[in-house]
Amino acid sequence: MKLTSKYFDSIRVKPEEDRTKRPEEAICNWKGCQKPGRFPAPKGREKEGEYYLFCREHVREYNKKYNYFVGMDQDDIVDYQKSASTGHRPTWSSKDKVKGSGASGDQFSDPHMLFDEDEDGARPTRGRRRLRNMERKSLGNLGLGAEATKEDIKARYKELVKRYHPDLNGGDRDCEDKLCEVIAAYNYLKKVGMV
Repeated sequence: MKLTSKYFDSIRVKPEEDRTKRPEEAICNWKGCQKPGRFPAPKGREKEGEYYLFCREHVREYNKKYNYFVGMDQDDIVDYQKSASTGHRPTWSSKDKVKGSGASGDQFSDPHMLFDEDEDGARPTRGRRRLRNMERKSLGNLGLGAEATKEDIKARYKELVKRYHPDLNGGDRDCEDKLCEVIAAYNYLKKVGMV
């Protein structure tokens, strides 16, 4: 910043007496101790955000004896620890909210059936995603339609390889181009995850 800048004059600085004055140090909260209290220690359950200030010696002693769960029975401690895993926020199972979803006024609807399950816990089969042109062409080369499953594709591939392979069709070399198309189509479908 230049000394002739218009902003230089507008910088505010505390007056000299405010800058040299040190803040008053708190005294250790330990009974009978007069040392400066620089180290905060929590006051305990139901007093979150409140702290005692101790000197180093007494904060160590306090921390050795500190127990957040003092006065709680075992069941309350277990409940508290379970609730701590979610940050003490309410949770619910999305599966419970989805059951019977629809126009009955449930709290949670699942229009894309992301959480839909059968009684066995298995996800029902739904329509496939839309096929790309190359996927459709590859399925056509195998003689299959868009509804073909992985098992259908594998079975059809094995059948066509046996039909067009020169070693298995008596040395007929006219089918080599068709065999190359079948292999390329299968490899593409495998690459895109349809097999």
